[in-house]
Parts: sequence; C-alpha cells; structure tokens
Amino acid sequence: MTDPVEPPDSNLPDANAPSEPAARRNRLGELRVHARRAANRKTRQVGRISRTSMRYAAFMCGAGGVALFSMVFAYIAEIALRWNAKLTMATPWLAFVMLPFGLAALRWLTIRLAPQARGSGIPQVIAAVTLPPAGVAQTVLVSFRQSMWKVLLTAGALLAGASVGREGPSVQVGAAAMLAWGQWCQQKLRFRIGFHPSSLIAAGAAGGLAAAFNTPLAGVVFAIEELGRGTSVRWDRLVLSGVLTAGFLSLAVLGNNPYFSVKVPMLVLHDAWGPVLLCAVVNGVAGGLFAKLLIRGVPGLVPSAWRGWTTAHPVWLAFLCGLVVAVVGWATAGATFGTGYEQASGLINGEPHSTLWFGLAKFVATVVSYFAGIPGGIFTPALAIGAGIGANIADFVTHFMSGMAEPRVLALVSMAAFLAAATQAPITASVIVMEMTRTQDLTIFLLAASLLASFLSRQFNPHPFYHHMGHAFRREAMAIARRDPPG
Repeated sequence: MTDPVEPPDSNLPDANAPSEPAARRNRLGELRVHARRAANRKTRQVGRISRTSMRYAAFMCGAGGVALFSMVFAYIAEIALRWNAKLTMATPWLAFVMLPFGLAALRWLTIRLAPQARGSGIPQVIAAVTLPPAGVAQTVLVSFRQSMWKVLLTAGALLAGASVGREGPSVQVGAAAMLAWGQWCQQKLRFRIGFHPSSLIAAGAAGGLAAAFNTPLAGVVFAIEELGRGTSVRWDRLVLSGVLTAGFLSLAVLGNNPYFSVKVPMLVLHDAWGPVLLCAVVNGVAGGLFAKLLIRGVPGLVPSAWRGWTTAHPVWLAFLCGLVVAVVGWATAGATFGTGYEQASGLINGEPHSTLWFGLAKFVATVVSYFAGIPGGIFTPALAIGAGIGANIADFVTHFMSGMAEPRVLALVSMAAFLAAATQAPITASVIVMEMTRTQDLTIFLLAASLLASFLSRQFNPHPFYHHMGHAFRREAMAIARRDPPG
C-alpha cells in the first residue's frame, strides 16, 4: 500500500509564480502603458481641437478681409457717384462726353487688363465653384489681380454715369480675396488646415454680398440658394460662420443701419393682397424680359447682317451704348445715372419721383449699360427698376381699382418681385429686401410676390440669368486652361 500524497503547503511559494519584485514591475509596466495610451489620446484630442481652432481662426480672418474689401469698395463707389452727380448737375451736357468715351475706355481696359471681370461677377463665381479645385480655370475666374481691377473699373463706370451696381462685383471680389487668403495660409504658414477651394470661394462670395448690403442673413440665404444650386459645395459650419462673420463685422463697423432707411413705418393692410399680386405679375413679366435681354445681348437683338460688326468692334459698341445711356439720363434729368439707390430710397419713403416712367427708363439704361461689356452689377439697379414699377402700379391702383394699398408698400414689394424675376432666386430676393429695409412685418407679402414673379419669369426665360451666364464663363475659363496649362 502506497503512502498518501500530502497536499502542498499553501504557505510555500509556487515555483512557477513570478517573484514579488517581478510582479510589481509588471504592474508598473502596465500602468505606464495605460498612461502612455491616455497621453496619446489626449494629445490627439488636443491636436484635433487645435487644428479646428486654427481653421476657424484662419476662416474668420479671411472673412474679416472680405468685409474690409467690401467696405472700401463701397466707399470708393460712393465717391464716384457723388462726383458724377456734381458734374452732371452743374453741366448736364457733360454726360454726352463722359458716358460714350468713358464706356469705350472702360471696355478697352477690361479687354486688355481684366477680361474675366466684365459684367456682374456673380456668374464667374457660380462657374468657379463648379470647376475642378485649384485648377487654372478656377483661378482665372476669381483672380485676385483681376478683382482689384474690377473695383477700379466699376468705380469708373459709376463715375461716368453707367447704370450699374457694386454689389455683384463685391461678390467676385470677396470670392477672390478669400481664395487668395486660403492659398496663402496653406503655402506660407506651412500647415494644412483642409481648406477646399470651392468652400473658400463660396464663403468669400456670400460674405461679400452680406457686407455690401449690411445683411448677414441674406448672405447665408444667397450662398445656399444661388451658389449651392447644382454644385458640390458643402455648407458646413465653417463656411456659414465665415459668411456671418463678414456680415457681422460690417454691422459692427457701419452700425446697425439698414441699407434702405424707411423713415416712417409702413401700414400693412390685409386687403392689399390684390395690388400685391398685381405687382408680382407685372414685375414677373418685366423681370423675365429683362433677364432674357441680358442673356441674348446685342448680337441676339440686331439684324444678322450687323452681328459680325458688334462682335468685331466691342469698343465702338460700348461707345454707342454710352451714347444711349446719356440720352436716357438727359431725358430723366439724370435720374437713371448710377445705381438708382437715391431714387429707390425716395420711392419707398413716399417722396415724389422725378419722372413718371422712371422704372422703364432705368430698365433701358441698365440693359444698355450691361451691353457695353464693362464691369458692373445689376442688383441695385434691379431694385430701383422694381421700385419705379411699383410707383406706377400704385398710381394705377389709386385711379382704377377699389382696393387700396399704401404706395410705399407696393414700391417695396415690387423691388423684391423684380429682383426675384431677374435672378430667379425668390428666397434671396425677399430676404434681402426685408433685411435691408428692416420691414419684417411685410415678409409674407415680399415672399409671396417673389415666388409668383419668379415662376412667371421662368416662363419667359427657363434658365436663371446668373447660371446661364455662368455656363458661358465656365466654357471660356476651360478653354483658357487648355490653351495655357499649368507649368
């Protein structure tokens, strides 16, 4: 019989178990590993926070630069308008010298120095955000050098008396400034913060509009409705923050002053729907024809035998356009010269207008000024045209219709309706007019008239004006890129 096996004494050390110092070292090693992992996670988190902070800081600085450019542009434009008013009021016949020779000279300078700066500037931006990023074609359309020429040439057009605005050019200038700033940050500061060129262009363009009109909300709506239509731009918080920053900086510097100051609050009547809808219909038709004329241009209006001459002699064409604008301005005692801001402001404040047919005369002067092929926008002139049409509708309602609406309300509603019909961007038009006049009580009238006018305009002109012209600029920029490839 074998002896029983005694169980091992539990108090004796296990030969396979690690010694006490070794176990302590293992535990310390595990703690160090956990500590390193926690430190790495914290470092990565701080890195992400720092990178996001740098992106926001860089974007905000760029937006501040856009607001500064817009305010300086506005100051230069105001000086040009004042000089034109002084010259034409003191010597009315001087317009027949300034406009023909001035527009011809501006057209020649545009062809030689900044061919992509002609016209409004918004079509160039729309084309740029649809092009391949960081390519030659995109840079051509929103070139910082050409945008600086656009400022000077637009001011020259206002000095001569052309019926153009500065808000559309502010969009192109803002886009070029923001794109140049983003490229400089990534090339010179030697850190990559993930700026997408299309996002920079869109943020700068919308910020330029917000600062030009002193309307931050309208800048955001414009970015989404116009620039975001048919594009791949991502409207993240960073881009929208840049737009709002430009608008709020403009408010901080210039004060919370509306672009159009309404001195006496307007009386909103519930039975004004009839005249308001009449404004929508008239301005929808007029705005559709306005956009159709701008798209067709002079070659689409003159007889086929003359088309070759108009294309081959753009400077002489600009001279003739200047002569027509001078005649229209002389017939209206200078009311159609410049942006039309003073006339529109007077109409929405109930001040008597200088001529009964100011809206029609401004319509003709704006179309012909655009035909000249010089830098200049249509935003403010379109608002002035709408205000003039609204005044005519108010006179008609007073004499022939039983329902009565305040004439100032019809002028204001027509401003939004004509702009919506010309651009086919009804939300942008209604928000811009509401925010620039601080007339929130009329928002439902403005929105309804803008939607109806935009729908009617589409029957005459299926393609929105800015986007149709943007396609032409896109083809032109791509042809330049193929002819002059990088490197």
